[in-house]
Amino acid sequence: MVGRPVNHRRRTELLDAAVEYAAEYGFSELSWRPVAAALGVSPTTLVHHFGTKEQMLEAVLGRLRERMFVATRAPAGEHSDLASEARATWARAADPQREAEFRLLFAVYGRALQAPEQFASFLEHAVAYWMSALIDAQGPGTDPATATRRATLVIATIRGLLLDLLTTGDRERVQDAAESFFATLPASPPPAPSTGGTPTLSTGRPAP
Repeated sequence: MVGRPVNHRRRTELLDAAVEYAAEYGFSELSWRPVAAALGVSPTTLVHHFGTKEQMLEAVLGRLRERMFVATRAPAGEHSDLASEARATWARAADPQREAEFRLLFAVYGRALQAPEQFASFLEHAVAYWMSALIDAQGPGTDPATATRRATLVIATIRGLLLDLLTTGDRERVQDAAESFFATLPASPPPAPSTGGTPTLSTGRPAP
């Protein structure tokens, strides 16, 4: 007998609700019965949409990463350099409305360090979303190795500043440190490397 097909729209709704639940009650409370009770569904409904408990946890982690990226990523083309992109990322990450989700993110980091095999996918993608955006912000004229090093430094610094903010609540001090760091970043990307072709006039003919 073939089981009922999964309603993917309903699954997305349940997944977002499960992320909200985890942000409020913690990652350790993600088990069938308490999540089902909070979402107003039966445990059987969750099993139908997610499979095993481990698959539900993996889905919640994936959705959490997506939400963090969307929350901190500036719209395409809004910021044209690394300093502006980093400031925008920080401003969104430090938004008090995102505090619960980032507390959950750091809690998952702790669990992932203790059980790397269980959280292999999380660790693999932990910085991938932000890395590509920060590399792109440096423009095609930046050496790839240099762009990667700078992006890594920005991610590590923002993550450390955010952890400091969440644990101490000293927003003024942390914000001052953040601004000091952003002031050291390139304010505009270098020009793209020349193709080496013959210069041309606006008419398309070779320059004299």
